[in-house]
Amino acid sequence: MALPIIGADERLAQRKGIKGVIFGRSGIGKTSLLWTLNASTTLFLDLEAGDLAVEGLEIDTLRPRTWKECRDFAVFIGGPNPALREDQPYSQAHFDEVCGRYGDPAVIGKYETVFIDSITVAGRLCFQWCRGQPEAFSEKTGKPDIRGAYGLHGREMIGWLTHLQHTRGKHVWFVGILDERLDDFNRKVFQPQIDGSKTGLELPGIVDQVITMADIPDPGGQPQRAFVCQTLNPWGFPAKDRSGRLDRVEAPHLGRLMEKIQRPAVPASERLTWPPVTPADPAPAPAPEPGHG
Repeated sequence: MALPIIGADERLAQRKGIKGVIFGRSGIGKTSLLWTLNASTTLFLDLEAGDLAVEGLEIDTLRPRTWKECRDFAVFIGGPNPALREDQPYSQAHFDEVCGRYGDPAVIGKYETVFIDSITVAGRLCFQWCRGQPEAFSEKTGKPDIRGAYGLHGREMIGWLTHLQHTRGKHVWFVGILDERLDDFNRKVFQPQIDGSKTGLELPGIVDQVITMADIPDPGGQPQRAFVCQTLNPWGFPAKDRSGRLDRVEAPHLGRLMEKIQRPAVPASERLTWPPVTPADPAPAPAPEPGHG
């Protein structure tokens, strides 16, 4: 058996899917981004039951109501993970059992994009399920152990996200609510609204694109909706562009954003630069008080 090396030409010819998350405050228009996609090739996972924003849009929809359904839809869409044991979710056994109920997975072959609204609600469904599992109870007293529940919740959410991330050939977009808070030093910080801390911390490392949909002022000072796409931005919004093709601020049109990400890459010698670094001068040390020198 030869070493299964994927050649450069083969890798470049493979169809790749964009995996990303879009954060934004409630009411900013995240669900309405479905209007900017091709409805005939988009599958809408509506966990929020908040599809009033897309009323009249002819789009196929799944409405998972439990965490078990979320896991079942993930393995049906992404296929089995051969590295897992048969008793684990997303394994071959799990996939076969789900196909026995839902039929041939080829039925989802026509969908190029999966739009999941929202990861915030998925986290709530997951935590509700986790609180009923053995790990959420103390072995000694049998009483609820909230730390055990949160630990299981983090593992479950990361496993679900990672499995969808490995779905080849499909675009997968998660949508989530972004909270604005003040830290201990009264500085404004932004955090994804997801139960527990593990998911929010690890999510940016799982997906390719992290986008914040926000209202930022135009040159006249009037608010305008926009996508913030780069990590280094003056507002401190969570953002990341693994493709290297996006500007710091893009128009809030998901269809056009995906087209831009999928454009032929500019040669690395032209798009990657290593300018000299000139750090700011450190603040001078305070002068010693008289009599304490």
